[in-house]
Amino acid sequence: MKKTYQLILVILILLVLSGFAHAAQPIKLATLDWEPYIGQTLPDNGYVAEVIREAFKRSGYEIQMDFLPWARVVKMAREGKYDGYFPEYYSDELQKDFKVSSSFPGGPLVFFKRKGEEIHYGSLSDLKPYFIGVVRGYINTREFDEADYLKKDEATDDLTNFKKLLKKRVDLIVADKFVGYDTVRKNLPDAVEQIDVVNPPLEIKDLFLCISKKTPDAQIKLEALEKGLAEIKSDGTLERILKKHGF
Repeated sequence: MKKTYQLILVILILLVLSGFAHAAQPIKLATLDWEPYIGQTLPDNGYVAEVIREAFKRSGYEIQMDFLPWARVVKMAREGKYDGYFPEYYSDELQKDFKVSSSFPGGPLVFFKRKGEEIHYGSLSDLKPYFIGVVRGYINTREFDEADYLKKDEATDDLTNFKKLLKKRVDLIVADKFVGYDTVRKNLPDAVEQIDVVNPPLEIKDLFLCISKKTPDAQIKLEALEKGLAEIKSDGTLERILKKHGF
């Protein structure tokens, strides 16, 4: 009887240890409220959060997300206080501090203007007369970000930029088209008919996740994400998540 009890005890201990061995590994990520892509109040935190969560899950990782102001997101990830951050637009400069994932779908990056005002451009140099609102710390396009001949006015977020646009403190602002309309619709509903998009878009942007080179096992974590992203792209999960969130 004693041996049977001891055997049962050993089996239980092995089962517990096995459970620990196969428990999801935590990965700590920083992000921002950037609806409709990602947000604290969105179902499953939005399309982008669900994609990243599912991709890491496929490789045995469970993500912890903290929502912060964007400039702080990037700074803290660069310093290794987070394993990584997302969603980001690609820039070669990211490679200095981060390991960058493969892409997942984003949207058009555009200029917004006040409706009724005639602003057209064929090249960025055509925009020299205008004050342009940008968000501090955002990557836009390489050409635009390096265009020091343009008059750029920084703000902490997209909503602040739209308020500045409506108050005529800037002539244009740069924002993702979907994010822009979503921001105005939710926060400044009476202003939806007062804004318009300038065509053509600056660029159709993909999104990326950045793993800090200061985080332990950065390459392993990147490879885990890449494996998961490849799986959800190939088995139709990515498309289902997009449709679920209205993209």
